[in-house]
Amino acid sequence: MLFRVFRRMSSVDISALRVKYREKKDILLESSIEPKEPFQFFKKWLDDACNTPEIIEPNAMCLATATRDAFPSARFVLLKDVTVDGFTFFTNYESRKADELAENPNVALAFYWLPLRRSVRIEGQAEKIPRADSEAYFHQRPRASQIGALASPQSRPIPSREYLDHKEQAIKDELGPDGVVPLPNWGGYLVRPQIIEFWQGQTNRLHDRIRFRKNICPNEKVDGELLHQGENGWVYERLAP
Repeated sequence: MLFRVFRRMSSVDISALRVKYREKKDILLESSIEPKEPFQFFKKWLDDACNTPEIIEPNAMCLATATRDAFPSARFVLLKDVTVDGFTFFTNYESRKADELAENPNVALAFYWLPLRRSVRIEGQAEKIPRADSEAYFHQRPRASQIGALASPQSRPIPSREYLDHKEQAIKDELGPDGVVPLPNWGGYLVRPQIIEFWQGQTNRLHDRIRFRKNICPNEKVDGELLHQGENGWVYERLAP
């Protein structure tokens, strides 16, 4: 019933929408992942996305957080660094996402690069990076972005758009053209992953899914058939679509 109502509300029959993905000759094989750990392969896919003109923001990722009571929320942020330790993004430390991270550090990230028919899913824990690193990055940003971060009480109710404009102008007037913008309550988080899954779409919907993870259950074993030993403490497996 709800589905029928939704279709009447939309001018497009979304149930019939189909995107052509990759063909069988382009399947993702485990043998194409070298070394057998996820970070180098992620960087390869990210490089492919960065070199695809149709992808405007290849570092855009959906960040999902949850409250202490496991009530979820999601939004898009920008990846700003990736190392063997994890994935770094920046935000206001008084935002909703920061409040939820203070209660529950478990997070999920998702990238979707449509022109490449690829997605990456990441699950792990987030932690604040050192203040000195946040400050160094903050002052590398365009000055307008620095002032914007200082002016915006992120996620808090405000009376109007004009409120933000007036606050921004007041900061500009106070600092002048060359004054250093002070670091607000703002900085980075490092997401240390426990699971990284690579997805590549196939036109026949038999999509490729290769999942790397750090931990295995007590009743699991690396048998070389379903579960394979990777490098640097990772194991990997193929999942059915």
